[in-house]
Amino acid sequence: MKVNELDYHLPAERIAQRPLEKRDASRMLLVDRASGSFEDRMFRELTELLKGDELIVLNNARVLPARLWGHRIGIHAQPLGKNSPIRKENLTSAIEVLLLRKVGEDEWQALVRPGRKISVGEIIVFGGGELKAEVLARGSYGQRKLKFTAAGSVADMVERLGHIPLPPYIKREDEPFDRERYQTVFARHGSAVAAPTAGLHFTETMLARLRERGIEICEITLDVGLGTFEPIRTERLENHQIHAESYEIPETTAAAIGRARRDGRPILAIGTTVVRALEDVAEKVSRGEPQKEPVRPGRFEAEIFLFPGKPFRVVTQLLTNFHLPRSSLLALVAAFGGRENVLRAYHHAVEAQYRFYSYGDCMWIR
Repeated sequence: MKVNELDYHLPAERIAQRPLEKRDASRMLLVDRASGSFEDRMFRELTELLKGDELIVLNNARVLPARLWGHRIGIHAQPLGKNSPIRKENLTSAIEVLLLRKVGEDEWQALVRPGRKISVGEIIVFGGGELKAEVLARGSYGQRKLKFTAAGSVADMVERLGHIPLPPYIKREDEPFDRERYQTVFARHGSAVAAPTAGLHFTETMLARLRERGIEICEITLDVGLGTFEPIRTERLENHQIHAESYEIPETTAAAIGRARRDGRPILAIGTTVVRALEDVAEKVSRGEPQKEPVRPGRFEAEIFLFPGKPFRVVTQLLTNFHLPRSSLLALVAAFGGRENVLRAYHHAVEAQYRFYSYGDCMWIR
């Protein structure tokens, strides 16, 4: 399948730059998987629209203030050209670091900008020097492996100095309110660098109402990373190499999903990150022990790339925000709801002036 088959036109003014005053005030496009029909609803209607036997699965990952601003320090030797003497430069240029994935004790994969000239061994300093990072290795597209050091706790220093990593299509700097609004009300575990945005619509009141109705809710943790927003650079979807993301499935969640499957109850994933975790573990189980329940507890690496033609073994319903054209997330949604159905729904959402992307409205595919 070609990437351009997942394209659509979105006017820039439809991209939500700020959240609504109330989380549950979002609009919700309800899409029928079988017929492709859709209708305009409000997210706060979700509680009444559910039948009551659904199992809702949330991603409780907590977003780190993963964007850091620092500068290079030290003397760097740089040749001027062939047979030229070495020129020493004092490098103090501003550097942006976006943490992507924790890979060791105080070690992170990160995007570094501008990264072209930042070499292994260089030091980046943040704040007044209370946090430092040494470049351990170079990767492609500006990626670096960094080792952080601090006078105290590195984690505490990142919390103090870091900024909320708003996506690049939000054309403003992060503000203090983003620390609360770019976080779900159920965020409590992990170290995500992007929000599981479908969960942003929920309030504590709505969750309480769902439980009052007897609707079962369980949680997983997937540390949202580069795999979520890395662009597809290949012409064909099948050739895209998606980045791995760590996730954990508690025993209680695996047991709840097993019960729901045995009882024939709908499993409603809140967001593409939940889909990726559940379908990844199901694929792993199918390769090793196909006779077993498809979801087992434990900590894993999500390697699955879901695009049209891929099977879904666990999830039967999906609540998700609207995603960028030609993206791996749109490929996942198109795989679940049908490419033609999803693109028709997207075109309607554009015409009906829905708000798009992280701080935007949502769609429920069932």
